[in-house]
Amino acid sequence: MPGRVEILGKHTDYAGGRSILGALDRGIVIAATPRPDGLVRLTDAARGFRAEFPLDPDLMPVAGRWATYPMTVARRMARNFPEARRGAELTFASDLPSAAGMSSSSALVVAIFLALAEVNRLADTAAWRDHLAAPASLAGYLGCIENGQSFGPFAGDRGVGTFGGSEDHTAILCCRAGVLSQFAFCPVRAEGEIAWPAGHRLIIAVSGIRASKTGGARERYNRAALAAAQVLKRWNTVSGRSDPTLAAVASVPGAIDELRELLRSDHEPTFPSGHLLARFEQFLEESEILIPAAKSALGRGDLAAFGELVDRSQAAAEWGLGNQVPETIGLTRSARELGAVAASAFGAGFGGSVWAMVAEGRALDFAREWAARYRQDFPVPSLRSEFLVTAPGPGARRLD
Repeated sequence: MPGRVEILGKHTDYAGGRSILGALDRGIVIAATPRPDGLVRLTDAARGFRAEFPLDPDLMPVAGRWATYPMTVARRMARNFPEARRGAELTFASDLPSAAGMSSSSALVVAIFLALAEVNRLADTAAWRDHLAAPASLAGYLGCIENGQSFGPFAGDRGVGTFGGSEDHTAILCCRAGVLSQFAFCPVRAEGEIAWPAGHRLIIAVSGIRASKTGGARERYNRAALAAAQVLKRWNTVSGRSDPTLAAVASVPGAIDELRELLRSDHEPTFPSGHLLARFEQFLEESEILIPAAKSALGRGDLAAFGELVDRSQAAAEWGLGNQVPETIGLTRSARELGAVAASAFGAGFGGSVWAMVAEGRALDFAREWAARYRQDFPVPSLRSEFLVTAPGPGARRLD
């Protein structure tokens, strides 16, 4: 299961918005051997960590541990598929940096689910054929495993405590080598592919600041989702409508201006003054303006325009989401100063990584210069940093 890079689409998916995504050539590989009972034994081959739990609808995942994710998968699978009661010996290895914004946790969720689904032959069930056979549908369902929401006939559960969407799972399952893919969400639907520009490489700087989704970091991550949900709630309450997402609101004639006026005069005590309006404007800028324009710019080979649009996305994350840290801001700025076509932070925010598009002939020198600048500007976190020269890779696949 590959990790993913989010080219554009910062906190848009759970609000029904758009993303431009790519899979990475790093990820998780998992081996599965069926067991005669309902026990799941999971081993991290690289670190030696082990977890053991039953494939049981009453399983209680342990919060705050890495095993929370696979245990949540097992619980939800057992609840949604009563026929899934066969356990497995699972061994996995990963070369994805953890908590770096590359979806290492979602890659683990996808890997565990597909391995247990194979062992239990879920693809042969009517429920799978009717609702999960298409990769985009499966991605939507796996996102709901993490956030706890229901999906079609599959009842929801507690999830892992984060209020994200299905962007990560969609990239992992649906993206292809050599291209970037645009998707819209709620439900997941493909909106086209764009060839990765010839003669360019993707360079990823891992900042060394962990983009964690546990404890207080989880609360900061969830705040963007809660703000989007509050904006939607205020709109539906005042308008008398029942629009399901912010993207749906944006498609209603006159709704954008009405909602702006509402949010300018609204004082929601759980958020700072102006925060909800800024969150709404960031969503509109990212999903409705920047992503369609960026896809068009890439399609016609206008990389200068693409770079300017990505700069606007980064700026919107800083003023609208408030989820950037000095290290990711600094990495983005220095990448552009060193000549990157485009550069942006991606992932959950509050740390993580920054991607840069660079001419292939300069890629290795650029990575060294970028790393040196980072060491100069942020000497302590740079000790934990990593700079990867890569390109969009293939999505999830089975190895026999």
